[in-house]
Amino acid sequence: MWVEKFYLCSESLDEIAQLSVERSPNLIFLFGDTDTIASGRAPAGLFERFPLAAHLGCSTGTLVKGVDLHDDGLLIVLVGFESTRIALHCEPLADIDRSFPAGAALARKIAAPDLAGLFLLSSGLGVNGSALVEGIQSILGRKAVISGGLAGDGARFETTWISINGKPVEKAIAAIGFYGTSVRLAHGIAGGWSEFGPTRRVTKSAGSTLLELDHKPALDLYKRYLGDEATGLPASGLLFPLMIWDEANPDDAVVRTILSVDHDARSITLAGDIPEGWCAKLMRGTQESLVEGARQAAQHARTAMGDTKVDSELCLFVSCVGRRLLMGQSTEEEVDAVSEALGVATKIAGFYSYGEIAPQNVSEVCGLHNQTVTLTLLSEAA
Repeated sequence: MWVEKFYLCSESLDEIAQLSVERSPNLIFLFGDTDTIASGRAPAGLFERFPLAAHLGCSTGTLVKGVDLHDDGLLIVLVGFESTRIALHCEPLADIDRSFPAGAALARKIAAPDLAGLFLLSSGLGVNGSALVEGIQSILGRKAVISGGLAGDGARFETTWISINGKPVEKAIAAIGFYGTSVRLAHGIAGGWSEFGPTRRVTKSAGSTLLELDHKPALDLYKRYLGDEATGLPASGLLFPLMIWDEANPDDAVVRTILSVDHDARSITLAGDIPEGWCAKLMRGTQESLVEGARQAAQHARTAMGDTKVDSELCLFVSCVGRRLLMGQSTEEEVDAVSEALGVATKIAGFYSYGEIAPQNVSEVCGLHNQTVTLTLLSEAA
């Protein structure tokens, strides 16, 4: 396997034809600012130049090339496999209520006895990411190796796009399936958040809206624990996400970030389902702890990959827009931490998302995460 990366700023998107590439890729990932992906001009030009490759990408407010972050332009990742078969499949996503069936329909297309794993991209708005993952698992099983993320739009939260073979699609999900025994996939996730306060029980919820904790209005409890920080809700909620878990599967705990609050209903809406009966605990973090979380994610991925000899390695980096907004100019520190832990030979590329999808470190069951760094290492046995 070989990997090459290119970054084009917004003023140089017409230079796709001049990219110095001597080999023909099988697979192309592309991540760009919302306007670049939505226009489709640059992605279409890339598809015209490499028509035999599978092209998959999405919009984002911040793209990641190595240890550098860019808030506009286009990141292009060319991948060439020697013996790994890949397939690109997509499925429309008409509205949020179709998330589960859309995931199931995509899984049926991608399923095969030799499927090693898949990398999934979805619209970042108008989707229930938890239901989407569950739909895929309903066909492929809970141990299916799934990673990826929800497209982003930075701090605007207006529109998100998926780019499929050079064409922008606003409401869709798409995935690359990796097949055979030569491909190597490893994952790592971490948040860097610490728990505080007592463990609570979700006693009333509706989808992603949290109504009650321990039979008390959820927003009232949040305000009590946040103190003066509560006046800044929902923005201050980035500092205080919620960890939830099923007591029967404590290793599958996920982090949920606050999207909005309803002062009249005294409820909180989070970025992902909040099942009734699950346990919940508030979390908080510092820039230092978030950077350390990124380092831990990389260390886990490196250990999981093992000592298999490979010619080249790609790290698909998907982190949360909430971390980007919280850390500001210091965000590069978490990318630096990942690079240091993985080593200079690993090529890093990715984006800041509206939701991260990856297997748990311990149970390896895939789920939707928020405020989390997720890493997918991709290589091919030499």
